[in-house]
Amino acid sequence: MVDLSTRAARLDEYLSARGLEAVWFARPNGFAWLVGGDNVVDADSEVGVAAAGYDGTFRVVTDSIEADRLAEEEVPEEVAVEPYPWYEASLAEAVAERSPTPAAADFPVPNFKPIDPSDLRQPLTDDDVERYRELGREAAIAVETVCRNLEPDDPEYEVAAGIEISLASRDVNTPVVLVGGADRAQAYRHFTPTDARLGDYALVSVTAERDGLYASLTRAVLFDPPEWFEKRHRAAARVEATALAATRAAVRGDLDGGTAGTVFTAIQSAYEAVGFPEEWTHHHQGGAAGFAGREWVATPGSTDRVHAPMGYAWNPTVQGTKSEDTHLVADDRIETLTKTGRWPTHEVTPVDIEGISTDPIPLHAPVVR
Repeated sequence: MVDLSTRAARLDEYLSARGLEAVWFARPNGFAWLVGGDNVVDADSEVGVAAAGYDGTFRVVTDSIEADRLAEEEVPEEVAVEPYPWYEASLAEAVAERSPTPAAADFPVPNFKPIDPSDLRQPLTDDDVERYRELGREAAIAVETVCRNLEPDDPEYEVAAGIEISLASRDVNTPVVLVGGADRAQAYRHFTPTDARLGDYALVSVTAERDGLYASLTRAVLFDPPEWFEKRHRAAARVEATALAATRAAVRGDLDGGTAGTVFTAIQSAYEAVGFPEEWTHHHQGGAAGFAGREWVATPGSTDRVHAPMGYAWNPTVQGTKSEDTHLVADDRIETLTKTGRWPTHEVTPVDIEGISTDPIPLHAPVVR
């Protein structure tokens, strides 16, 4: 369950600093962050069927169709659910009618200020971290179970379907499922599944979501891989290790700036050190993760702050390979969240950059079938 007291303290400060009386969240990850639970009925809609608000107390506004279900199944009992007749107003109109003003919202409400809630969601709270560990473990179990049973003749879309079913059986959603056989994994960085066969090897990249939290991971399964695969995968893994070490250094104040851009500079240096200086230009490198697939994506000169404790999903690629997991980074540790303990790992040493530790970091290795 969400610790409402920690949310209240953070929001009281936010409202006071901006001269606001209330703030509202109707986008699914914002709703889940504030009060827990799920406000989604139509997965294609950017806005859910209910808005969670805070004006000194926690409230949920929804239509008369959804009120009883949300109160009984999705929302903590101390949060009041306020229904409005579904035929009389829209969600935005109902919130505007019931909220004190001035107010802000993460969806369009007449005369409300817009809000980017990403800063509010960083860093993670203790209860966020516990639920994140559970999600990471469930996601890794589901993906690895499917990957251990892959065959070279499997079509990519069948692998993707198996992963979606495996995750759904654990009450986990799959906003991103990428499956690339050897040919397409070499040709594209985003290998959306087709009827192509896996062939010599497979890359499987998944972003999983539950209760508003997102965890990303990639696994490689090798049947008869090209001779260059190990070198490129090891290079990508060293970039990931460097990104993680740089993130922790930024948190500890050992890396000047303490921003996403500072970490990105270390990533660029790592690509050069491993012999692939231009590979970072072909795909984004990831960034902070939590109540979004990426709360921010690092780019050259990014000013986003590096917070802790926080999830980070760095995903460096070298053509045909990728190294990616979701890690919890704090000032005293780097913890892999997307792990089962049953997939092989290798100790990967970050590139030697001033201010960054070169202590080896265990990262997931390819499985050879």
